[in-house]
Parts: sequence; structure tokens; C-alpha cells
Amino acid sequence: MNRSILVVYRPAAGRYTAQFRSVVAAANSLGVQTVVLMPEGWDAPETDGLPRYHADLEDTGSVRTVVDRIVSEHRIERIFPLFEGDVLPASRCRRDHGIPGLTPDEALNFRDKNVMHRRAEELGVRVARSARPDTVGAVADFAEQVGYPIVIKPYAGWACGSTYRVDSREDLDRVWREMGDDRHAYRVEEFISGIEFHVDSLLQNGDVVFEQLSRYTYSVLAYQDEPGGTISRKYHLSEHEQRILDLNAEVLRGFGMRTGVAHAEFFLLDDGDVVFGEVGARAGGGSIVPAIEAGRGINLAGEWCRLELDPSHRPAARLGPEVGTEYLSSDKYGRITAISTSEDLVALDSVLDADIWKSVGDVLAPPTRSNDVLGWYVCEGLDYDDIRGRFKTVRDTFLVETEQEAVRD
Repeated sequence: MNRSILVVYRPAAGRYTAQFRSVVAAANSLGVQTVVLMPEGWDAPETDGLPRYHADLEDTGSVRTVVDRIVSEHRIERIFPLFEGDVLPASRCRRDHGIPGLTPDEALNFRDKNVMHRRAEELGVRVARSARPDTVGAVADFAEQVGYPIVIKPYAGWACGSTYRVDSREDLDRVWREMGDDRHAYRVEEFISGIEFHVDSLLQNGDVVFEQLSRYTYSVLAYQDEPGGTISRKYHLSEHEQRILDLNAEVLRGFGMRTGVAHAEFFLLDDGDVVFGEVGARAGGGSIVPAIEAGRGINLAGEWCRLELDPSHRPAARLGPEVGTEYLSSDKYGRITAISTSEDLVALDSVLDADIWKSVGDVLAPPTRSNDVLGWYVCEGLDYDDIRGRFKTVRDTFLVETEQEAVRD
């Protein structure tokens, strides 16, 4: 059997298409075949010509059964889950078949926020104070201890889905009703007020071979009120920003990552202390991957594949200018009657890339996750403040028109 890799791929999430193509191209360049595992009932033109299998990706048992068959028919050397929710099932499949990569015990460090924060504390890294939402009284007591606001979030969630900022006891009672019988799936944290950063990294054999620090232009929990943006920080790092990079490497190694890709989030407090937020064992979501590709010349997913398959590989990333990316959003809801194109945005000064996910005829509704948006763009600039100004120019140019009466309950 030929050397092969297995990619767990969800075509419904269009933001993973470029990552998928980059992984396939990287494997092809090394003479390795790509096998694809997709959700039941799905197909995608970018998978044409590749061995394709299907499973219920929400059912780990179904995934493991299908991977048993795949391994019997192909010489699988590595498994690449592109989506956050597939990281833990993929680790169990690795364990089943002795495939290198994150084990389930290690993968839990990157998926379960209860485990994640406890492990970070063991490493001496500061995290938000937290509690279990066993009863509404326990949550109220915790809020009295740390002060409102507090945050209630799924312990294994992503993109701020079902995540609540709770500002008062009345707010807590409302959220408690919305949570219903699912309190066991949540955790409670103190609200950390600080500047939010993320670090996108590549590791090989425990060494950080690529890292980029970026600063959010908004509070991630405020995704319903403002577009999500992030700007690279490559030059003239402060002592505190360098501390974030050092902590990131410490966390990744302490969580058990040897070779892989990671997206981690940190808060810088007013007093200069750094608080670890969370980390995923996957490439950054939304437009972070295309932003890094535009600014640094590498695709994180493709580089992950090369690092796994070629021990001698090192990413040939350029430093380049500061680069920022921002989601495209609209406060207009209903059926879209007109919308700017990606070509319209790329024609603007300093815009390097853009992708519009919505088109005429689609219906816009209020967002329920931080990545529930219309698309994204990437632009370059001199520094953080310069790029912030360029963001405003693009937002002012971006056009969306809708018919309000088209919304249905």
C-alpha cells in the first residue's frame, strides 16, 4: 500500500477548503496520498480523485468504525483533523491504530476547558478563576466572590457558541433558564478584562518552528456588537508581549504537543500580568490562516502536514509588513438583495485578499457564534493603529442591502 494520510474534512464549513487543499498539495509534494473522511451525505469537488469515506462525524463510534476500514485499506501515517470538534475523535483513532500524534489524554488538554485550565495551573500559568455550575446558587455564590460580570461557556465549545456574559443576578436567572438541563456541559469563569492576543504556532519535535503573535481589535465576547478583527504584532514587541510568546511555548509543550499546529489565546492585564485563555490543536479559525498566508507566505495547515511527514522540513516564512484581518458583518437582516464582491474589496488600497461567504438571495439573521459572519478580508499596514484605520475604510466601502420582510421566525 502507498504512503497515505487521512484528513477529516467538513466541506460545509467553507473556511476549511483552503486548508484542505493545502494539506493535499503538501502531501502530494512528498509523494503521499490523501484519504478523506467526510460527513455522511456530503461530497465536494476539491476531493475528486481522492479515496473518500463517510461517517457520522458527531458520533465517535461511527468515526472509529470507518477509520478501522480505512486503515485496513490504506497505509495511514498521520491523521489531520481540521475542525475543533474532530480533534478528540481523531486522537482516539490514532490510539486505535498506533498512529503518531496527539493521544486522547493529550487531546483533552486542548479540547476540555476544565482539563485545559487545570493543566495550565499545574504548569504555573495563570488562568481565570472558575467554578462548576452545579446549581444556580453555586454560580451566584461564585459571582459574589469574583464580582460580576462572569462568563458561562461550554467546556468543549468553540467560536463563542452558547457562551454568555452574565452581568447581574437577573441576567444569571435568564441564562440559567436558557441552559436548561445542559448545565453539566458548561463551566463558569470570572470575566477577564484585558487586551486579548492570540498566538498561532507550528511545532516539530517539541520545538516552536513558527510563531506569530496577534492582537484582537475587539473583545471576542462582543462579536454580536462589532466585527471581529486581529492584527499581527511582529516588530518591537514589549516585554509583556514576549512573555506571551514564552508562555505559549510552555503551554504547548506542557500539554503534550510534539509536532502540530496550535491557536492559543491570552489576556494582557493592566498590571502587565498575563492570563491564559484557551488553546486549540488546530489552525486558527475564520480568516487567521489566510491572513498568515498573505503576511508570512505559509499556509499553517499545509506546513503542519509537511512537518509531520518530513522531519527535515522547516517553514520558510517571511517577516513582511504588519497584516490585519477582519470579519465582514452587517446589522441588516433579511434576504440579501445586493452585496459587495471580494473583487470590490481587493481593489481597495492595501487589501491583499478577501472572501465573501454570502450572496444575493441568502438570508441574514442575528449571529449565534463569533464566526457567523458574511466573509473576511486581509489588509497590510504600518502598525496596529494604521491597520485599524484601514479597517474602517473597508467597512465603509462594504455594501449589503436586504429586504427585511424576508425574515421568517
